[in-house]
Amino acid sequence: MSFSQPLGPGGRPLIGSGSYLPEDVTFLLTDLSDANLERPTEDREEGFQSGRHYSEDLPIEYQPDAAYLDIYRQALERSARRVALATGIVAELVRHTKPAPVLASIARAGTPIGILMRRWYLFRHGLDVPHYAISVIKDRGLDLNAVRHITDRHDPEAVQFVDGWTGKGVMTRVLTDAVRGLGPDLRLDETLAVLADPARCVPLFGTRDDFLIPSACLNSTVSGLVSRTVLNAEHIGPDDFHGAKFYRELAEHDLSQHFVDTIVGWFDDVADEVDREWPRLWSADRTPTWDGWAAVERIADQFDIPDVIMVKPGVGEATRVLLRRVPWRILVAPDRLDELAHVLALAQARGVPVEEMADLPFSCVGLVRPVRTESGDGPVFHTPAARWRPVA
Repeated sequence: MSFSQPLGPGGRPLIGSGSYLPEDVTFLLTDLSDANLERPTEDREEGFQSGRHYSEDLPIEYQPDAAYLDIYRQALERSARRVALATGIVAELVRHTKPAPVLASIARAGTPIGILMRRWYLFRHGLDVPHYAISVIKDRGLDLNAVRHITDRHDPEAVQFVDGWTGKGVMTRVLTDAVRGLGPDLRLDETLAVLADPARCVPLFGTRDDFLIPSACLNSTVSGLVSRTVLNAEHIGPDDFHGAKFYRELAEHDLSQHFVDTIVGWFDDVADEVDREWPRLWSADRTPTWDGWAAVERIADQFDIPDVIMVKPGVGEATRVLLRRVPWRILVAPDRLDELAHVLALAQARGVPVEEMADLPFSCVGLVRPVRTESGDGPVFHTPAARWRPVA
C-alpha cells in the first residue's frame, strides 16, 4: 500500500496515489474519506430521476462474494492478453501524435488504463511519462482546477485525456464541450483515447470490439481503492479539486496492483503484434461514426424508454448498472454469452431479467429501471429533461 496525502489548493488533503505505486499516478482529487456520502441504491436512483445529480453522493460499495471473485479472476485470465494488446495499440497511436505525452485519465474507470499506458511507454520506449487522474462529470464538465494544475507544470499540447471505454459517447461530448469552452489559447487537445471504443465515437482506441475489460467487473478494489468522483458544494469549494473517498478499510480485498501487474506481464508477448497493428490502424479510417448512439436510440424507442440516459450500452456500462444502479433488464447478444459470465451472475443475484437480442451492436446493454410515481394522469416517468447528442 502506498497511500500518501499531499496537499491540494487551500492546503486540503488529496487522495495521492490511492493504493497504486506513487510513480504510476497522482490523483488530483480532494480526500473526502471522512465524509458521509453513501446512500442506498434505491434512494439514489429515485434522486437521479427526480433531478438530483449523481456526483453529489456515492453508492454503497458492492463487495463481491467468493463466487463472483472467481468469475473476475477467470475474466482476467481470459482477457489479459487482449487488454495488453489494446493497451499497446492505443498507446502507440497516442505517441504518434504526442511523442512525450502527459496522461490525464478520467477517474476512475480511466485510471487503470492510464497506468497501463504509462507502463507500456516504460516497457517499450524507456519513456517515463507523467500520469494524473482527474474528474470529468456529466452535466458539470471538467475539473478546471485540476487542468490548471497540469497545464501549469506541463506543455498543454502534450496532455492526452484517457478513459477505459465508450458507451454512448457522453464522456466524449462532455470533454469536448469543456475543452472548447476554455478557448484555443490554451492549446489543449480535446481528443479522448480509450482502450475500447464500441460506440465508435473517438479516433484513438486499442479496439472497437465490445469485450470485457476486467477492471469493469469491480469497484474501488480494482481502482486504487478510490471511489467515484464527487462534486458537492457542501464538501468542495470553488478552489478545490473535485473529491473522492479512499477506502482504507478495503485494503485486504484490493486487487488494483494485481490487475496492473497481470496485464503488464503480457506486454512482451504482444509487442510484435502491436508493432504490426498500430500502423495499420493509424492509416485506416478512424473517423467516429457514432453508431453506438444510433443503436441506443433504437433500443430506447423499442422499449418505450423516455430518455436515452437510461440505456447503458456495452459490457462495461451494463456492469455498472448492475453494481450501482437499479437495473430493469439486461439485453445480451446471443453469440457473446460465453464472455458475459460476470454479467449473468450479477443479474441472477439481483433478480434482473436477461433477454437475448439478435443484431445487438454491443455484447450487452443494461436498462435502468424507471422510477414511477402516481399523478392525476396515471403513472409518469421522472427523468432528467436533457438529452445528449453526438458531437457534430
